[in-house]
This record gives sequence, C-alpha cells and structure tokens, in this order.
Amino acid sequence: MQTMPSTTSGSPRPVRVAGLIALVAALVAASSCGDAVREGTGSAFLVIDNLTASAGGSSGGVSFSNTLESDVLTKGSVFEDSGRVVVRLAPKDITAPLTSNNYVTINRYRVVFKRSDGRNTPGVDVPYAFDGAVTFNVNDERTTGNFVLVRAQAKLEPPLIQLGGNGGAIVISTLAEVTFYGTDQTGHEVTVTGSLSVNFADWADPQ
Repeated sequence: MQTMPSTTSGSPRPVRVAGLIALVAALVAASSCGDAVREGTGSAFLVIDNLTASAGGSSGGVSFSNTLESDVLTKGSVFEDSGRVVVRLAPKDITAPLTSNNYVTINRYRVVFKRSDGRNTPGVDVPYAFDGAVTFNVNDERTTGNFVLVRAQAKLEPPLIQLGGNGGAIVISTLAEVTFYGTDQTGHEVTVTGSLSVNFADWADPQ
C-alpha cells in the first residue's frame, strides 16, 4: 500500500512561500507610496479659471476671447498674439488652510498647437511648439498673468506664412495647449494645463 508523504517534513515549504509573497507585497506597497510622495509633495494645486487670447495689431483696442482669430498678416505687418490666464490655488486637504509657503511662483510656460484631424507635424501642419518665460505669483485669490500665445516668428514660418494673401489652405484650425510651470515657496514643483481654440488665417484687416 502506498504511503502519503509526511506533512511534518513538508510544512516549511508553504511557510517559506507565504513569507516570500508577504515580502514582495510589502516592497510593492512601499514603492507605490514612494511614487505617490514624489509625484504629489505639494499641499496645493493650481486651478485655471479662464484662459483667453487677443489678436495683435488690432486698432480697436485689446479684446480677449476664449477663441482666437489669429491674423497671419495685418496691413502688411506681422504681430504677436497675446494670451491671458486667470489662475488660483486650491488646497489638496480642504480642512487645512493655505499658508504663504503654499503660494506658487509661475516662472515659465509651454505652448503646443494641435489639430483635431491628427495632422500635427510642426512646421508643416501646425506652428512649432515653444517655451516662454513669465513670472507671477499665485495665491488662493484669482491672479491674472499675461503671456505671448503666438510668436511673430511663427507667422513668418510654414505653415502660417503660406496663408498670407489667402495662399495655401484658407484657415488652419488648431487647439493651443498651454502648460504653466512653477514652484511653491518650499521648492515643490507645480504645473497646470489649459486649452483654447486658435484659428489661423489671413483675416480681413481692421478698419
């Protein structure tokens, strides 16, 4: 008759496996916590209340809108288009009030142009992405910052230069994605991204 192996001699094996599984689980949990701490060390985040733009070269005064009609050629000249953001701070923990340590200094931004049809080759389908410098401080109240949204040189490069005199495509419709970068007063990095529509064409010149 066949005898069954002794469970006493085999008992250490499942104990060792269980211990190894527990150790791996602990290491994974510790790694996840470390990632969470590194990715979100600040106690406040930025909120964009409004993102608007104004066409350069307008003779009727500056007017900001959530959709920009960017003129690539205005009375034979090229003008930059301005952007304006209204931003504020909000605490991650709503029970903890913000202090001056949480205040954020925005120091740069990046603009990327995209098209809804997926044709996004810079210098061919859309203007080149670019980084710009801008400095303003943000606290828990609404703060306004101004920046350049469309550079003059973009209107002197393909594909925008080809729109002058209604050449090439008549209108290039894009989505401008603007990301602002900053740090709070204790050195924690903070970013926020907003978008608005930008339609490029050789629009009728203002009277």
